[in-house]
Amino acid sequence: MLIRQNMTQQTKDYLLQSTRSSFLWTRILNVPFFAVLSLLPIILYKELQVTALQIAVSVALKPISALLASYWSVSIHKRNDRLNSNIVWANILRYLPFLFFPWIDSAWLMILAFGSYMTLNRGVVPAWMEIFKRNIKGESRERVFAFGSVLDYLGPAVLCLGTGLLLDDFHTYWRWLFFGTALLGIVSTYFLYRLPPIPTSREDCETPTVSFSEKLMQPWKQSWDLIRERPDFAKFQVGFMFGGSGLIVIAAILPMFFVDVLHLSYIEMALAISLCKGAAFAASSPLWVRLFHRMDIFYFSGLVTVIAACFPFFLLGAQLHLVLLYGAYLLYGFMQAGSELVWHMSGPEFAKEGESSLFSQTNVLAVGVRGCVAPFFGSWLYTCTSSTMVLLFGSALCLIATERMFRYGSKEAAIKVQAD
Repeated sequence: MLIRQNMTQQTKDYLLQSTRSSFLWTRILNVPFFAVLSLLPIILYKELQVTALQIAVSVALKPISALLASYWSVSIHKRNDRLNSNIVWANILRYLPFLFFPWIDSAWLMILAFGSYMTLNRGVVPAWMEIFKRNIKGESRERVFAFGSVLDYLGPAVLCLGTGLLLDDFHTYWRWLFFGTALLGIVSTYFLYRLPPIPTSREDCETPTVSFSEKLMQPWKQSWDLIRERPDFAKFQVGFMFGGSGLIVIAAILPMFFVDVLHLSYIEMALAISLCKGAAFAASSPLWVRLFHRMDIFYFSGLVTVIAACFPFFLLGAQLHLVLLYGAYLLYGFMQAGSELVWHMSGPEFAKEGESSLFSQTNVLAVGVRGCVAPFFGSWLYTCTSSTMVLLFGSALCLIATERMFRYGSKEAAIKVQAD
């Protein structure tokens, strides 16, 4: 009996270490690419003089890509044998278009490459969350994910400073920066091959034959059925829809606000967008992990969105003094650490002991739905009014999200008390 327990513990340790190593190394090798990618909308606006519509499309593609991402992830539903290959192929394909950046001049093709990257980047979320759920138990799951997220934000924060300095002096080098960092990202696929295989049964490998139209509607039907069956998860989606829409509306006008209103250089934008945001994200992640295990998920989410509502006021204050811009992104990084954690971990949290990939898939679809409307509405509102009105409107949406989350949290708490 003791030997069996030791073997079980050894297996758990192996799964934890192997999964953590693969996850973190791919994150580390993605850092240089993400440092350059975070500046892409501003690079396009400054170097290629793209229009406000093109900026809106580039911002919209980040959430809209989630609609296509669901078709990448739908194939893993009840197919554990496909989890690892789903991640491996996505990692290769998401970097490939950027290898051609030195030889193309079309801004639309570059925006399309960005959309392809975001589609595959979001498409692997359900697979990763299911692997996390199976291979990493307890609070270690959130700690590993939080540390990987810290790398995603703090690493680019440091490298973005060098990128900003380089682009201020040699503004044509950005094409080769995309090429080199994308190549490094493809190399990271080696570590994904080291992911431990997920045990599968014969039933797991059997997929029923369905028509093309059924495949097209499958993720939507699966997510709709889930929302109908789980009203608590549906309430979570409503609250997150308001908060996410508020941030996307704001993001749609930030390149114009930075360049035309604040007149920022690349290094000033890198200091704010990457360094301040990344430092705050890294410093606050352990706090958010502890809060996640001590707070109801609705109250946790409401805390995130009320912080997001304060972000636009700091941006407006930056017109008076630039230090408030850095304060805005310190606040944003703090908020983003909580937002990333609850968005990714809500699937395993609501699924409990069941399969989590469908919950994560629904999260991804919801991002795409708000991405179809929010950025274009923000761009339209900007052309009709001003950047100030867009920032205030985005803040209002975040406050509505806070009110919804707190109200839902109170109702869910009351239901649990009655059940007990």
